[in-house]
Amino acid sequence: MRTLFRALTVICVATVLSPASAALPVGAKAPAINTQASLAGKPFAFSLASALKKGPVVLYFYPAAFTQGCTIEAHEFAEATDDFRKEGATVIGISADKIDTLNRFSREACRDKFAVASASPATIKAYDVVFDKRPNLSDRTSYVIAPDGMIVYVHSDLSPQDHVKNTLAAVRAWKAKQQRR
Repeated sequence: MRTLFRALTVICVATVLSPASAALPVGAKAPAINTQASLAGKPFAFSLASALKKGPVVLYFYPAAFTQGCTIEAHEFAEATDDFRKEGATVIGISADKIDTLNRFSREACRDKFAVASASPATIKAYDVVFDKRPNLSDRTSYVIAPDGMIVYVHSDLSPQDHVKNTLAAVRAWKAKQQRR
């Protein structure tokens, strides 16, 4: 009985201490996004539907510009942008930050390599990436979305460590599958 109690205690504690990683599943249709974005400090209107016409989109949600993990992640995506482009993919970061903040972040952290967009609470909820029950803040979740609007890969982890590596591998796997058809 003590062993069962200890096991249940460990499970309960692990559940409470682990970040929730509810995200849209692979195979789900990506919700529409029409919002303000910034590339190289210049704002523009972003439409996910328009971006998907060019090829797959790596849409990565991050909590807030200029925080340590988000800056690290932006630098890593900036360094890999050419690799994503070679595969025909567009990278876009998205957070609840306002466009003025994103203009700076796109220059300083994204190094003018890829766009960042402003997510409304409705977008954060639609993608099921609400962070810690705060609808104005997203967790760190990366999606690879195929041109048909279907989600082909999801990685949800507050650590920025594997988002770039995993999404690039997912884009390459998706592309290889398309070439075999």
